This record gives sequence, C-alpha cells and structure tokens, in this order.
Amino acid sequence: MPILAAEIPSVQNGTLSKDGRTVTWRLKKNVVWHDGKPFTADDVVFNWEYAADPATAATTIGAYKDIEKIDKPDSHTARLTFKQPMPFWSEAFCGAPRGQIIPKHLFETYKGGKSREAPTNLKPIGTGPYKFVDFKPGDTIRAELNPTYHLPNRPFFDTLEMKGGGDAASAARAVLQSGEFDFAWNLQVADEILKRMEQGGGRGKVDIATAGNIEHIQCNQTDPWTEVEGERSSAKTKHPFLTDPAVRQALNLLVDRASVQEQIYGRLGQSTANFLNAPQKFRSPNMKWEFSIDKANQLMDGDGWKRGGDSIRAKDGKRLKMVYQTSTNPERQKTQQIVKQAAAKAGIDIELKSVVASVYFSSDVANPDTYSKFYTDIQMYTTTMGAPDPASFMEQFTSWEVAGTKNKWQGRNITRWRNDEYDKLWKSQETELDLVKRAALFVKMNDLAIQNVVVIPVLWRMVISAVSNRLKNTDVSGWDSNFWNLANWYREG
Repeated sequence: MPILAAEIPSVQNGTLSKDGRTVTWRLKKNVVWHDGKPFTADDVVFNWEYAADPATAATTIGAYKDIEKIDKPDSHTARLTFKQPMPFWSEAFCGAPRGQIIPKHLFETYKGGKSREAPTNLKPIGTGPYKFVDFKPGDTIRAELNPTYHLPNRPFFDTLEMKGGGDAASAARAVLQSGEFDFAWNLQVADEILKRMEQGGGRGKVDIATAGNIEHIQCNQTDPWTEVEGERSSAKTKHPFLTDPAVRQALNLLVDRASVQEQIYGRLGQSTANFLNAPQKFRSPNMKWEFSIDKANQLMDGDGWKRGGDSIRAKDGKRLKMVYQTSTNPERQKTQQIVKQAAAKAGIDIELKSVVASVYFSSDVANPDTYSKFYTDIQMYTTTMGAPDPASFMEQFTSWEVAGTKNKWQGRNITRWRNDEYDKLWKSQETELDLVKRAALFVKMNDLAIQNVVVIPVLWRMVISAVSNRLKNTDVSGWDSNFWNLANWYREG
C-alpha cells in the first residue's frame, strides 16, 4: 500500500522494467517532515547512500547494497537501477524497518562512522501522523498530532503515549483488564493467562496475525570465552565443542517442542522443524523434528563423549558444560527449564542466564550482554520476518553478515556460521525471476541451516497483540510494523 509513494510501480504503468533491473517511484508532493522541510527524492537518494555505507553499520544494509544508482528525473521521482535483476524490487524503502525514511537535512553530516552520534536518533523527525514530543528510555514515548500530515482529516488523536519497560503480562493486563491502555504488542505470554484476561476483563481481545517469526535456539560457532584482538565470539575462533556436529544434533533432539507449544504458547504459535515457515510456498516439506533423550545419548556415546563421575560428558579434555541465555520473560525461562532438564539426562550441563530485554536487544556497542555479541554458548530469541519475501530474512546466515567489531555487532549473522553452498544459494535467488525456482532455492537454504543445526527452531510464533474493544482499524499485519496503519486508528464510544 502506498504511503509516501503516489502509486505502486508496475510493468503496466511503465515504472517497473520486465527484466527486474529498474523501478521508478513517484512520490507524493504534499509531504513535509515534522520540522516543515519538504520530503523529496533527495531524501530517497540519501537514505540509500546512508544505509549502503558499511561504516554506518545499518542493520538494513542488505536492502540497499544492490542498488547501483538512483536517478532523479524531477524533485519527486526516484528511479532505482539495480546491479542485477531484482525479484523483490520493493525491499528497499518499503515496510518496517526498511521503509522508515530519515531526513537528509538532519543526518547528512552523520553518515558513516558518526551514525551513532546523530541527535535525531533519539529525537526523531519523520513524516508520520504523530510528532515526537518526549522519550524516557525504558519508560515512555509521547507524541502529538501532526497538523501537516499529508492525509486529510488524519490522524484521529491529539496525543499518543507509548509505555515501555515492565513485562508482557502487565502490558496485556493494561488493555484486557484495566483498560488503562488501548493497545499492547509482542505479547509473549502463556495462552492460558491471556484467555483468563480476556474472559475476566471484558475490555479487549487478543489479536492473532500470521507471520514468519521464529523462536529459536542458536548454536555459537565461535568461542565466546576466548578473546581475540579485543573481541569474544570472534570469527577467528572456533567453539570448543559446538563445532562438533554430533553435539548440535544431540541438542536438537533434546528440545521438546511439543511441550513448549502445548504447555506455554497454545494458539499463539506452533512447533516446527523449519526456520523459514511462511509464506507457505517457501516452507520446506523435508525437515522433521523429534524429541528423544535416548537417541541423544546414543549420538553422544557413538561420538566418544563419555560420562564422568558427575554424569557430565567429556571428550579430549572438554566437558559439555554450556551457558544458555535469553531475555527475561516467564515463557522463555520455562522453555529454558524444559531444555535444561532434558539435557541433564543426556550428560550435558546447562547454566541458565536471563538478561533484561532492554539490555539484551540493545544496540549499545559497550554492552557485553546483547544477543548480537553472543557471549554465551547457546541463546534464544525470536527473529522477526519483516516482509513476505524471505530474501532479507534468510540473509542472516550468509558469511558477509557475520556480526563483529567491524560492523559494530550489527551484522545479522549472529551464530557466525559460514557455508559456501549457502552463500551461493542466497546469491542465486537475488537474480532468479522464476518464482517457482526461487522458492526452491529458499527451501534448500532452510534445509542447509537445519541439517547443520546452526539453529534449533522452537516455535513458529504468530504476531500477538491486545486490542481494546473501543479501538478500531488497527489491522495488524504479520509483515510490517504494528503501527503501519496508525493514521487510521480511532476510538469508538
């Protein structure tokens, strides 16, 4: 759906080439930034230059690096030329987070290595329906109606307040029971608890949208306990025992997905053997999951991992003791316990670690406990799939996306796994315009990552929100920000 664009490009209207090499975006002419400056094609060109610069360390670099050039036929037209045929030509500038354009006039002096120093990072200027007023980290964001918004008679509220911090259950309660808030998102709460809130409060309902998000466990391919040139989990190291395929295969057998789904998540997700689950045409029919402590023990025995006097297995002087981290959340801690108990029966000792979400998912380069630094043996979180095309989603297993000091740990390959065959498959899909053949490439990529047990899928998660009975037009999508339609939200009654 066009937001800042005047129309959707197509072959029919002459703005999309049949060879997938060029796309022309015609922009709306009545759009201004919150500070009154006009939004033009100059901003589009700048966003490409800013994000594609490796020194900027933008997590969205993958969506922009294949653009060869952007021409400006006029002030409100941008013509993108790609380096090669582009099947998913709308990846750049569309959807969240790739479509969240920043203003050239406020960021041009912070391009590259100074990207983290831009004051506007914490006091955003956008083109949306609400203007930023105040931000208290870990607490609240306040905004007010944008009187210059480009859609007539929008938005519907004078002010908006977003509350952060706390926990998912409290957020759900604030909507479903107390009615203090109108909307809550990312509700990783046991389904049984949400059902009780819905029935007992009567003030709202749970909204479930299909997405491609996957709760998964990552196996660190590097050594998190050895420092090389000031960096732990360096790509220059190898993990002392997780590089042994038998150990990873045993871990895969020790994750009781059925219990996680039935006892914790219910209708909020489903067990899966795949990392890539949606849309359906990209889902592999080849992978199966199994929970078997006996088979895990057989694997360990056959690979020479012997039990010691304390029942912990060891081989070549290395003991199977590992640290398993995730964010602080009751449902994730329950999942950790399920895995830990099964692993103990197979001679693997697991120490559990939980990190406050605001720290765990931080991009602070000085913080040692972020998921991107991955300073433990295994870790768990949900990777969100921001678009129905898997190109960006599956790029997180490519060798050029390895997280480290050079990209300020913003590279999306957190496991640091590198595989030449996978890289070739990913590059092949970039130029494959036959949709059936392209889908088959993604199936092969998924199967490679799963067969190598780079990650262990735990649950294919839906997008779960709580919506007040009074709030209308939220229209939550599994493929974009929850707030993509915020300009049209209104309250009834």
